[in-house]
Amino acid sequence: METQKVVYTFIDALVIFASHWLIPTMMFLFIGGIIFRGIIYFTVKREEWFAKEFEKRVENFLKERDVKNSVSFYVVCKKLLEKTYYDLFKVRFIMKRRKPDFVMTFADRIFLIKQGTAILIDDFLKQLKHLRFNEANHPRLLTTTKKIFSKNPCFTRVFGIFPAATMNDVINILPGIFIVLGVFGTFLGIMRGLPDLGNMDLADVEASKMVMDQFLVKIAFSMSTSLVGIALSVAFSIFNATLSPEKLFASAVERMETALDTVWHLSANNDIPSNLIEFDEHRDPEEVLAQQAVNEELIMARNKNKEAS
Repeated sequence: METQKVVYTFIDALVIFASHWLIPTMMFLFIGGIIFRGIIYFTVKREEWFAKEFEKRVENFLKERDVKNSVSFYVVCKKLLEKTYYDLFKVRFIMKRRKPDFVMTFADRIFLIKQGTAILIDDFLKQLKHLRFNEANHPRLLTTTKKIFSKNPCFTRVFGIFPAATMNDVINILPGIFIVLGVFGTFLGIMRGLPDLGNMDLADVEASKMVMDQFLVKIAFSMSTSLVGIALSVAFSIFNATLSPEKLFASAVERMETALDTVWHLSANNDIPSNLIEFDEHRDPEEVLAQQAVNEELIMARNKNKEAS
């Protein structure tokens, strides 16, 4: 008997929660899921953005390349990776000079774009320098690219803290959770309403009608949770299909691997010159851009002096 009371008390508490908080809870999960899905998509989008820009510079290299000269795979990749990195921040650096109080963009501060991009380049260069050049055996560039992209600490973690893959897996099951919560609310309403039918006095038609009316109202309200759950599930499934981090990641890996593969087939070796300057992932790209601007000004001044003399 005591156990039965505890069960009924627990069910009553669930029914009260379902009637007052179940639909708001589902709406809160829906909005929160959309926000975090968008954040994860934007985080993964940075890798696809870099791969797309690198692919463009590989295409430009093909147009400008002198076929008579043999090239090193590592040297070309290093040059194009660094060029991509500095070009991406060149326009931003020019605009930043107009704002003396400007420190860091919102995206760089929240999504660690600058740091993540630098780490990508450093990881690629560390892996590519150890490849043995052999026309008979093609390196596993797809595996290498996927490994580097999937282990980047800035682009695989939201805000650099929360694992994006885990959050994405949780968000992927939200459509099913909405349906379960909706059906759960419906069954709770039916379970709570059925005992009232036992109090019906068939001899009293008016009282019986009142009990039935109240029962139908409860059932109709409990059914609404299922309808809301189904609607939210369909809407979120469409949103998940529209913003798919998995497809975006696959696109980024494919673009990067295709670009590297193109450079590999055009290269004659994978030699590393002894005087080649290593890439410094901790160096601010704006410092490099400033140094490049100074060097360009010096070259222009020397050319003018030569022309004058």
